[in-house]
Amino acid sequence: MRPLPVLLCRLVEGLMASFNDNGGYSVFEWFLRSPGIIWRCMRRLCSLIVNALIPISWRSNCESPEEPETNSEVNFPASSSPKDVAQARGNGPPRRAADYNRDLTPKERQGFDRSVRESEEVVAQLTEDEDESEEDGGEFRVDSSDEFYCGYDSTWETEDQEPRCSGTRRPAAGNYKFSRFENAAKDMQNYRHDYPSLSKMSRWNESDDQPNLKFHLGLMRSVPDDAFIKDFHNEWYRDYNRLESEHSYIQWLFPLQEPGVNYQARTLTKDEIKDICQSSLALENLLESYKLMLDFYGIKLLNEQTGELTRALNWKERFNNLNSHTHNNLRITRILKCLGTLGYPHYQAPLVNFFLEETLVNGELPHIKDSVLSYFVFAVLDKRQRRSLIKFAYLNYDRKDEFVWCPKKIQMMWSRESVSRQKTYL
Repeated sequence: MRPLPVLLCRLVEGLMASFNDNGGYSVFEWFLRSPGIIWRCMRRLCSLIVNALIPISWRSNCESPEEPETNSEVNFPASSSPKDVAQARGNGPPRRAADYNRDLTPKERQGFDRSVRESEEVVAQLTEDEDESEEDGGEFRVDSSDEFYCGYDSTWETEDQEPRCSGTRRPAAGNYKFSRFENAAKDMQNYRHDYPSLSKMSRWNESDDQPNLKFHLGLMRSVPDDAFIKDFHNEWYRDYNRLESEHSYIQWLFPLQEPGVNYQARTLTKDEIKDICQSSLALENLLESYKLMLDFYGIKLLNEQTGELTRALNWKERFNNLNSHTHNNLRITRILKCLGTLGYPHYQAPLVNFFLEETLVNGELPHIKDSVLSYFVFAVLDKRQRRSLIKFAYLNYDRKDEFVWCPKKIQMMWSRESVSRQKTYL
């Protein structure tokens, strides 16, 4: 559209030319031939009058192209979409949540309020769970509907709460790792609860001869190896081929209330447990058996009080053997159980932590990693230590989306905690 001054000038020039050349008739003829020009002049004139007299509300929101850009670090509403944020950053200050809600239809406003409310409830619930876990001694409230909830694992239950076996199949039920963990959890839960299913059988198994006690006191030979406990400590020490190929001795050195492959060895009884734990000689011999097997696996006991461990000088050779002969995983599981039963429960966590560091941090022993996570960790009787070991494993596990050894809710909490700590360091 042409500007008003140009149109007015053309109108005046036409009038003057008409009067000068042709008189009044020419003026009338010019008006008849130029209706478009007259209409445009009248419309433009009316528009100017209206704009001058009547304020328009939307004009107050128009921004000048030369206006400075807004700060890109402003805080946006939690429910803002990326598009809203981008528009807000390029066109003035961001809109508040109340502004979004005011522009929505009643149905849209209802959905907006619900999404904001749900987000606030999730954050509040996670915060509440963390606070409660600190107040009640680190207990976690995990629902049985959690994707990785295992009904046979009481690690996340309160002290007075029994594990719940859920009959519904969760999405993780078809996960091979989780299924293997569930099977292992049954065994480890049975051990940690002192074999409740064997309570009746143990009465039948009670006897007066107490072979395990006598063996640990040096009064009886093992069967079928026909060796006293000191013979194993002295003659079998660093005889790695013999320790690897023979399988009957492990049940004598580390007896349990459950049977093993050596049918000639007797399971441990309640009376034997009590007597061995009260005998300094029996406990000393058990400690020497532990050192014997640690050396076989390339590990050295640094501190007999704390159970601190380190690599032995020949650790590479022994690690290779352990990595290629995975039946030793069963032996280590038995050793861990025996330590917890016969007076050395404080040795459990250091041994498990050693294997977690070697497998997850140092990248050694890849073939025993699943056994460490499914069996070794859950042999630890102390619940706090067990949780700490699982947390250490999760934070050092490469593929966290494949971590199945604790509920998903706990994993999310640890992930948020880790991200928050990283931001604090930065």
